[in-house]
Amino acid sequence: MKALVVDDDRVLADVVGFTLRREGFEVIQAHDGYTAVRRWSELQPDIVILDVNLPNGNGFEICRQIRERADTPIIMLTVRDDEDDIVHGLGMGADDYVTKPFSPRQLIARVQAVIRRTGKIPTRAIRHIGVLTLLPEYRQLQCENREPVPLTRLENRLLDYLVLNAGRVLSSEMLIDYVWGMDGGDNDMLRQLIHRLRSKIAQACDNTGDVLAAAYIETIPGLGYIIHAPAQTDS
Repeated sequence: MKALVVDDDRVLADVVGFTLRREGFEVIQAHDGYTAVRRWSELQPDIVILDVNLPNGNGFEICRQIRERADTPIIMLTVRDDEDDIVHGLGMGADDYVTKPFSPRQLIARVQAVIRRTGKIPTRAIRHIGVLTLLPEYRQLQCENREPVPLTRLENRLLDYLVLNAGRVLSSEMLIDYVWGMDGGDNDMLRQLIHRLRSKIAQACDNTGDVLAAAYIETIPGLGYIIHAPAQTDS
């Protein structure tokens, strides 16, 4: 599925884009009103994430133009939280309205809710690292052609995030916030989850020598964790 992210704040647009890609969306960006309308028309995205304050046309006007031509779901983003602005945006045809600052998890929840109302379900990307394949949509981990190993919701969420950031040290705080969010995880819970993931990787590879060819999760004392892809060797 395709998502059009429209925001003149390129840093925020990149953050929103990264969040959506992690959920399986192909992301298109536009940073002004003219480009937004043109890319919507040319590429026909499945959902639009639209900022209100834009060069070359504000978000309300862009929302109106899109809505006159199609029923593409639209979520508006803005620093404004005035009730009149919210009513105006919804009156222009927006499906939802999120005020800045917002958490990535909040945005994804809103996107999924809007998408569900259209009858379309986004497919999350399949991840590959070493001889391992992660299928986030099915919560399964597979080592080459062996039988897939089921993952719990939290195991799936954590491994997906680690693999997406392979080769990068992720702090414990970052992982806890991503996996548990407002539900309130802690370092002990994270350590237990990491331990279970290491066991699942070994299980997926049947505890054979292929584990050496699989990705592995390293603890970086005082910092956090990193997942490594095995180095490729010449045969």
